[in-house]
Amino acid sequence: MSSQPDMIAARPCLKRAYAASLLATVIFAFSPIRTHAQSKPEHTPRQLTPPLDVTVPIDPTAFKAGGKWHLVYELHVVNLGRWDCQVKSIEVLTSEAPSKSLASYADAVLDVVMSHPGVETIGKTLEAPKKTIIGPGMLAVVYMWVTLDKLEDVPAKIRHRIIMRIGDYPEAITLESVPIIVNRNPVVVISPPLRGENWLAANGPSNTSIHRRALNPLNGRAYISQRYAIDWVQLYPDGKTYRGDPKDNRAYRAYGAEICAVSDGVVTETKDGIQQNIPNDKPVVPITVETIGGNHVIMDIGAGRFAYYAHLQPGSLRVKVGDKVRRGDVLGLLGNSGNSTEPHLHSHICNASSELACEGLPYAFASFDLLGNGETWKSSDAHEPLKRELEIPIENDVVRFQP
Repeated sequence: MSSQPDMIAARPCLKRAYAASLLATVIFAFSPIRTHAQSKPEHTPRQLTPPLDVTVPIDPTAFKAGGKWHLVYELHVVNLGRWDCQVKSIEVLTSEAPSKSLASYADAVLDVVMSHPGVETIGKTLEAPKKTIIGPGMLAVVYMWVTLDKLEDVPAKIRHRIIMRIGDYPEAITLESVPIIVNRNPVVVISPPLRGENWLAANGPSNTSIHRRALNPLNGRAYISQRYAIDWVQLYPDGKTYRGDPKDNRAYRAYGAEICAVSDGVVTETKDGIQQNIPNDKPVVPITVETIGGNHVIMDIGAGRFAYYAHLQPGSLRVKVGDKVRRGDVLGLLGNSGNSTEPHLHSHICNASSELACEGLPYAFASFDLLGNGETWKSSDAHEPLKRELEIPIENDVVRFQP
């Protein structure tokens, strides 16, 4: 799958070749009431309260990856004031006393995690320091990723301290946000959707992955269904995904792999009959909300979680809506349909039976072998496999799935 700007524009879904107050109306103090005929004051007056409305669309859930624990979520920040707001720093704090700092974003780091939907697209962003400036009535999304050493370090609640400058007022002001709940319950443990070795977690979980930034507005609400999604491609020992003709789907090692159910569940949606693409060529069908996932399967795996499998071969689906499926059952064959540049499996877990109108949820594999990481991986350079348990692979991890 691809990011929000790519949803209709049919941007390739893989990054390399294989590829969203109480005092809101009282914004400033000691300033006379103005009419429309009056202009803004020459200089910004002192603010009565920080003019930002900060919301968290979905509370963070702790999950393990790379041997550490992580909290991944977004801040949606709207400037309800009349002057530009330049965010100087954002600090994540525990809500319990004494408060402890968990993460801090400032300067160049803050510039990386902030985004202006509708203004920026992947590969074309605002120049610093403009990315940290939120104009009157504008929205910024801050992609938060907090890493902690162990589960015991994960707090029950967190809050945010945002320091900002308003217009040309000389002094910075501080916003202390209300606490938000952290879900510390165990994430769902799933089985691998594929078998074998040398599977690369392309566009996998990271704070800069195109899946992480895929904020899609649907039915009047913006979702990130692909928050923890992975595009699985399989590598040959030389690190390439194909041998022979790169325009032939059959040349790709992943092509035709059996896609397996990651859990017991019930099939809630299927789509079949979408023609396959020529690798690294434009899609053969127009990319719409209905065709973006190509041939696909969605399963209800219980507890409000749904498993999504996309880009299958046409005619390969072995299930239909209503079928009860057991963990490990074959659902279909890996292909290159929909918004896809080469054969791969897009998979994720979310909270509704939908391709995009849902929120992505973290998960964990019972175990896998970590063979290496990076787009330049070759089997001859690989280190001794590292056994990982109850973790999710991160972006560009190369893994071997346990049978």
